[in-house]
Amino acid sequence: MICSKIAIRQLIVLASRLEVLERCALLRKPHSYPRRCFHVTSSRLTDGVFRGLTDDRLPMSWIEAWRLQQEGKNIASDEARSQERDLTPKKMSDSYHRVVLPLGRDPWLSDTYINSSGQIRLGTIFMDLDALSGIIVYKHTGPGVTVVTAALDRITIAHPLTEICDLEYSGQVTYASGRSSVEITCKVARARDEGEPSKPEDVLLTCTFTMVALDPTTKKPVNIPRLLASTPSEEVIFKAGEAKALAKKKNLKTSLLETEPNDPESALIHKIWLRQLAYHDPNNSIRQPPNVISMSKTQLSTASIMQPQYRNRHQTMIFGGFHLKQTFELAFCCAASFAHARPTFISADPCTFRNPVPVGSVLYLTATVVYTDPSLLEEDGSEPQQRDPKNPMTRLHVRVDSKVRDVEHGNAKPTGQFNYTFLVPKDVKVLPHTYQEYMMYIDARRRVQLGDVEDRREHVTELSTENVNLTE
Repeated sequence: MICSKIAIRQLIVLASRLEVLERCALLRKPHSYPRRCFHVTSSRLTDGVFRGLTDDRLPMSWIEAWRLQQEGKNIASDEARSQERDLTPKKMSDSYHRVVLPLGRDPWLSDTYINSSGQIRLGTIFMDLDALSGIIVYKHTGPGVTVVTAALDRITIAHPLTEICDLEYSGQVTYASGRSSVEITCKVARARDEGEPSKPEDVLLTCTFTMVALDPTTKKPVNIPRLLASTPSEEVIFKAGEAKALAKKKNLKTSLLETEPNDPESALIHKIWLRQLAYHDPNNSIRQPPNVISMSKTQLSTASIMQPQYRNRHQTMIFGGFHLKQTFELAFCCAASFAHARPTFISADPCTFRNPVPVGSVLYLTATVVYTDPSLLEEDGSEPQQRDPKNPMTRLHVRVDSKVRDVEHGNAKPTGQFNYTFLVPKDVKVLPHTYQEYMMYIDARRRVQLGDVEDRREHVTELSTENVNLTE
């Protein structure tokens, strides 16, 4: 009796195995999706970055790099010591790089690039673009230097996506004077079939990264090859990059860290402060409306330890694209929490990377809604009106402040400021209270106004939540 029960159990197990084998055979048929295989070594060497952009960015495992670090060896300098630097001027075409992201052809790729709403995650695209700029910049500088991301210029959506399709990443160096800094312009566009020319309406977005070349040992800026403009069109691009570099230096001198607010801005601060007092004056009939929210109540913060899987090609520091992605997604959550509505991305305004983020450190991010348009008050003290009161729309400017803390010693350093603008289908306003909040408000107001001027110059189409826009 016992033997017969054992035999029955063995038959059940065998039948189950046969059923599994039949299912596997069905999966191997040509019409089915490709199988996902498990490997001892991951096919992606940098966490989350498209495999076509890894560029052998991690030449050694983390445990090997960690052992060298424990022995007191400078990994980056050891790698570059035998490399001779070549300062021969380079052409723009020398650094050109193109990669196709097969979102339309590879359904498994959507796990990384598309969210639960069926929209493309722009934070992941931004991370890929930083990886792309890293490939491009080393084509220009050659070996023997360490290149870090210093800033990201304004990004806007040129032509919203109407369907999930293959995307083409491309870019090249567009300005390099021969000193340490270099400008890389990247583009994301709908990928056309091989041999089919792209069209202007295919372009989803363009962005410009500023990178700085450092000596691997001393970490001080070093000269890099000068960029040559070979054609009249390249000359125009070069001149535009030169003009932007000069404008950045000029803007530094007029920032709120260097000079006080101008007269109209000071008057606006005073009027908002008086309105704030009126809200709390028992003898005044004005009360703070429910759609006016104090700036301090809009904050959203995170803290996360930086793991080796997020490191860059220099082994001990975190990949800048991962840092950028984290700030963007926190800014999105902050805007959604403030408005209680799904935000639509409008622009990433100029962002700065001030200090590197070491592996093993703790990264602190704080997102704050620092400006709303329509604002609380106009410069003349009047209350702005919605263009369409039945369908109110508000632009939210979210600032993300980033700092990193050493786990062992507790030392903290600021690592950057990141600025994003979203559109929400609500009438909401932010109210600053402290002097610091007023300065953040004025700084964001300047960024939004400057962005409006650039948009009018480039004739960028205004977005609304009703547009078909598959990016988030």
